[in-house]
Amino acid sequence: MELVLNGSATGDPATVGHKFARQYVMSQAGLPVPGFFCVSAEAFPASEQTAAAFPGPEATSEELVGWATAARDRIRAGGVPPELERQVLSGFDELAGSVGLVAVRACVAAAADGAGEDGAADPFAGLSDSFLYVDRDAVLARIVDCWASAYNPEAVLYRVRRGVDPTAARVAVGVQRMVPGVRSFVVFTRDPRSGADRRLIAAAHGIGEGIVQEKADIDHFFVDGPTGAIELDTVSKSVMVGLDPARPGDGPVTLPVPAELADEPVLTDTEVNRICDLAAKAEEIFGGPQDVEGVLTADGGIHLVQSRPVVVAGAPDAGAEGTRGQDSGAQDSVEQTPWTNHNLTESFPGLTSALTYSQARVFYRMGFTDFYRRLGVSGRSLRRNQHHLSRMIGYLDGRVFYRLDAWFTLHGQIPGFAMMRPVWERSLGLTERTGVPRPVHRRPWATVLPALPRLAWMYARQPRQLRLFLRWWDALAADCASLEHCSADELIARYRHMWAEAEQRWGVTMVTSYFALVALACTDALLNRWVPGGAALLPRLLAGGKPNRTLASVRSAVALAELVGARPELRDAVLERPEREVWAEITDGRYGADVAAAFGQHLATYGDRALHDLKLEVLTPRQEPWMILPTLRPFITQGLTVEANLADEARTRAEARQALREACPNPLPRAVLGAVLASLRFSVKAREDTRFCRSQLYGISREVLWRLGDRLVAAGMLDEAADLVHLHVEEVLGAFDGTLTETDLRAVAARRKAELDRCAEKAEPPAYFTVPADVPVPEALRSRHDPDRAPDVAEDGALRGLASSSGRVRARAKIVRDASVPPQSCTDRILVAKETDPGWLALMMAAKGIVVERGSLISHTAISGRLLGIPTVVAVPRALTVIPDGAWVEMDGDTGTVRLLSEAELETAKE
Repeated sequence: MELVLNGSATGDPATVGHKFARQYVMSQAGLPVPGFFCVSAEAFPASEQTAAAFPGPEATSEELVGWATAARDRIRAGGVPPELERQVLSGFDELAGSVGLVAVRACVAAAADGAGEDGAADPFAGLSDSFLYVDRDAVLARIVDCWASAYNPEAVLYRVRRGVDPTAARVAVGVQRMVPGVRSFVVFTRDPRSGADRRLIAAAHGIGEGIVQEKADIDHFFVDGPTGAIELDTVSKSVMVGLDPARPGDGPVTLPVPAELADEPVLTDTEVNRICDLAAKAEEIFGGPQDVEGVLTADGGIHLVQSRPVVVAGAPDAGAEGTRGQDSGAQDSVEQTPWTNHNLTESFPGLTSALTYSQARVFYRMGFTDFYRRLGVSGRSLRRNQHHLSRMIGYLDGRVFYRLDAWFTLHGQIPGFAMMRPVWERSLGLTERTGVPRPVHRRPWATVLPALPRLAWMYARQPRQLRLFLRWWDALAADCASLEHCSADELIARYRHMWAEAEQRWGVTMVTSYFALVALACTDALLNRWVPGGAALLPRLLAGGKPNRTLASVRSAVALAELVGARPELRDAVLERPEREVWAEITDGRYGADVAAAFGQHLATYGDRALHDLKLEVLTPRQEPWMILPTLRPFITQGLTVEANLADEARTRAEARQALREACPNPLPRAVLGAVLASLRFSVKAREDTRFCRSQLYGISREVLWRLGDRLVAAGMLDEAADLVHLHVEEVLGAFDGTLTETDLRAVAARRKAELDRCAEKAEPPAYFTVPADVPVPEALRSRHDPDRAPDVAEDGALRGLASSSGRVRARAKIVRDASVPPQSCTDRILVAKETDPGWLALMMAAKGIVVERGSLISHTAISGRLLGIPTVVAVPRALTVIPDGAWVEMDGDTGTVRLLSEAELETAKE
């Protein structure tokens, strides 16, 4: 039997494996596949592995690895039989010439039923060896190495887990003419994460190993299936993998990317379209989504070197643990709905009540409807997208999530959103790809120019609009300061009036965030252009300016702490005695009328601001005013003063301005930067002011609903007021309006409470995931499979996130999963949490630094860190998993790194 095959003989996967059989099919269809021949699987020295008996599938991993290593070594010790050697070298000369180069690749031959490596049901990719830039003298040795890779330990373990007999593997070897590629790519004809109709291309300078082994800097191109719109996600490229002309014998090595190519996309639009056309042909030939690898030569020629079925991430197992392979055709038409609670968990962390969710859903619908209207979105468009406005947030396993496809559709109506989307995604805290097509306009300004006059007019009027909004809101909030003597009908009337007014006005607050994103995008671009390392400088440059309402609440608390600290009897009482007793004494005037007045003023102004203050199930100082006292204790013990806080902020601002002058000595660019930074500081202040108003909006709503809950308890419709949180807002109001369709509220509350308790026992959904669009969401959540991820730790042992507030500190970590911990326990510690919200301020004030898994440059953690002058790093994946409580940690708010300290480093520091 011929052991070296070419032509039609290479079309049989049982003889040469799926990898090479598919290349033959592509070449016969006219696709540009470099020439090759195969060493048949019949030549594989299978008998070599019988020297040691296979220990069996029940053996330990150590036993399997030992057997595999021995079998591999035995094959490597052998060689190519003389007759086969002659055929291989003859084939080499015909294919590449005596001085040419080839690629030598292994592939496990398919079984009789067609199963095997690179088959439709089993990707099995990367477990057999490949060798590039192989010359005539080395080709025989590389063939032996390919045979030996049948017993790579990882391949044997994989087969055992799949229930496949490792001793039955037969390896074919392909010898293919080496194309002198200067660029390479991998293209998926369907999104491998979701199965969506979207082409994904990863491209790099050099050869394909740089992509598949993640050794090169890679550009990504996303091509929408229906429209052909191309989205670019490019990086500055410094390294690639290729052949060093000075030392060709070294084979593939890491090389620098020429400077003139570093910031240019690897592929042009024309090349992207050509690659997509070739991949579409492969998809048509093989009848399903494909993963196609190829190279481009210096003359622009495209050559395909591999095609295999796409295996969609997250697909159900094919029957064995650790495997994601399945029939790709089953995923061909499955669209996915993306969900995330990145950033949203600042407002609604963890399990959230039905009452809160029903209120939040109204808030998002009404607030963003007004926002889109103000930005010029037509009423017709808003009516057409009403279903998206009603599902901007979902309630999944008792937690609140953004439904991203709704957000992208709605925000797509905003002028210039195509350009702003990357910045918006970063502000949302998204680091994953969304799986939702992001159209790229080759002339992005063309979509903005018609709206520029309106946007410029809105920007010019925004300060006045904000003043009017705050004036209106302050008057309304003052009117609702006391609801104690209101009847149920009066409470409901005030509640509905407040929300009806908000429905026509709250869009102003979203417009503020819109302009904040524009200012942030402009600042980012200018700093990157004019200031080396400007990204690290930005957090400090945002310090200063007029205090916002959040900062004012902090300074008011610090002022109270100063007042308490100056009076020894009151200081001892606040630090040592029960809060309720001390609060009663304060309000009774025992410590002086001035103290009672100061606490009363603070409560009246800031009583709605507390930990998780957007969750209606959580009480605030408005309901329990003695909650103020524990928040003062760390301020008192640390001796904090308003004057010192102001001085710290001024010093940070001055140091940042000096650093800017040194980094950007040209006064003209610095003046432009100053103007843009001033706009950004204004927008950040306005955003925090309006977020404070949002806390008050929810605070008044909480007060109304809990008072109505007391009446429901008195009427016997609820067992206790806390059961109120398991009802929807309209059910609470409907009990008095006469609009209930289910009048047994006690049973409704009990049923939902039991469901929330069941959610508490489930694993928390990841921060970002997708579910099939055509499956009911609860069912999709029950069936989705999400394997644990390994912690995202860099090679140097550091966690990396987004630098958001300057400074570098070393301290013990304090893991905070529930922010109700005493503030004193956080003193001089680095807080590590999933996210924070305004209620964390007392903990933050006590801490030396903050690390959170979520967040962005304009998230609460980042802003608070800058206000308080402590370093923060946000968007640090798996921080809670990697960092033990009490461990010594070094964090750098300028570089975004967080690192566990070794014993040796600690000892050195002590010396």
